[in-house]
Amino acid sequence: MTDLLILGGGAAGLMAAGTACARGLSVTVLEHNPKGPGQKLLITGKGRCNLTSDSDVKDFLPYVRRNPRFLYSALAAFPPRAAMELFEDLGVPVKTERGRRVFPQSDRAADVLAALRSYAAGARFVPAHAEELLLENGACAGAAANGREYRAKATLLATGGQSYPATGSDGSGYRLAAQAGHRIVAPQPSLCGLVSNDADCRRMMGLALRNVHLTLLCDGKPVFAEQGEALFTHFGLSGPLVLTASTYLEDAAAHRYVCEFDLKPALDEKTLYDRLTREAAALGGAAAPALLERLLPRSMRAPALARWGVPPAARAAQLTRAQKQALAALCKHWCVPVTGLGDLEHAVITAGGVDVREVDPKTMQSRLCPGLYFAGEVLDVDARTGGYNLQIAWSTARAAAQNL
Repeated sequence: MTDLLILGGGAAGLMAAGTACARGLSVTVLEHNPKGPGQKLLITGKGRCNLTSDSDVKDFLPYVRRNPRFLYSALAAFPPRAAMELFEDLGVPVKTERGRRVFPQSDRAADVLAALRSYAAGARFVPAHAEELLLENGACAGAAANGREYRAKATLLATGGQSYPATGSDGSGYRLAAQAGHRIVAPQPSLCGLVSNDADCRRMMGLALRNVHLTLLCDGKPVFAEQGEALFTHFGLSGPLVLTASTYLEDAAAHRYVCEFDLKPALDEKTLYDRLTREAAALGGAAAPALLERLLPRSMRAPALARWGVPPAARAAQLTRAQKQALAALCKHWCVPVTGLGDLEHAVITAGGVDVREVDPKTMQSRLCPGLYFAGEVLDVDARTGGYNLQIAWSTARAAAQNL
C-alpha cells in the first residue's frame, strides 16, 4: 500500500511525485515508456522546454482555450512565478524571452527533466502499463498493471493525451477515466498544422514566411489574428503562427475556414501600391514577373504570377493601375483555404479529455469516484503556445498532490 499511486511519469506525474514526496508521502509511479519518465518534455520548445509563461493568473487565463475558469484555483495556488522559483531552487536558472516565454538559461530541456527527476527521486518508479483501476465500493483503491495490483490511498491519472504516442501518450488514461464513470470529451489535435487542398502549398513546400500577419477567418469573420512565422508543407500549413491558429478551429466540416496572410504587414495597401508603381517604372521594359523578384521569395513567385493573372510577357512599365492594385491586394491578402486539423500523432497537445465538470477544481479529485485524481493533459483543458500548457500540468499536479 502506498499513499499515492501515479499513472504516468510525464510533466504532471513528475511534478505530483516531487510535491508528494516533499510532503513525506510514499509515492509509486507507473510509467510504461521503456526510455523512462518525462520523454515528451525533451521535445517541448524544440528541445529548449518553454516551461511556463511569465504572467499572473489574470493575464494567463485568456490564453487558455478550453475551460479556463476551471484552472483559476490551481493557478492561484501555484502560479507561473511559483513554478519559476521552484525550478530555480531545483538548480535550473530560467530566463524570460519574447512573448513572456520562460526557458532554462541553458536552453536544454534535458536540464528541466533532470531537475524533475531529482525532485521526484523519493518515489518508486515501476516500468508498467496500468490496465485498469481497482474500484471498490465506489472508490478507487489503486490500479492493476502487468498482472499485479498496486494499491494506494489515492490514485492520480497523469497519463497525458494522445499526441506523440512514441513518448508514451497513448490515450490510455481516457479509458481508465471512463472505467470510473467519467465522460470523455472527444480528443482532437491542438497546436497542430492545418490541412489545405490548395495545390500552391505543395508547390511552396518548405518555404518559411517570417514577419507575416495571419488572420484566421471562419465563415468570413476573423477569429484569430497575429504576426509571426508560418511554413508551407506538403499537407498545408505549419509553423508557430499556424499552430496557435489551430486552437481556434472548431469544426471544419460545418464552417469555412481560410488563413489570410498579409505578406507585407509593415505597409498599408496604398503605400505598397506606390512602391510597386515606382519599381515598375524603374524596371522599364523588363517583363512583369521581374517585379515579383523584388517582392516575394523565389518559390512563391510562380504561384503568385498565376494568382495575379498578368501575362508573363507583359512589360513592367506598361502595367495598368488595376494590375498594380491587384498585385498589392494579393500581397496583403494571400488566402489559403483550410479543410481540417493536422493529424493527432504530430500535434503538440491533445484537446478534449476528462470532462472538468466532474472534477473538483481545487483538489483535482473526481466528483464521481473518491480517491481518484487527475492532472495535466488528460483533462479537457488546453491553451495556446507559450508555456501555458506546461504550467497547466504543473498547477493541476500540484493541486492534486497538495490536497490528497
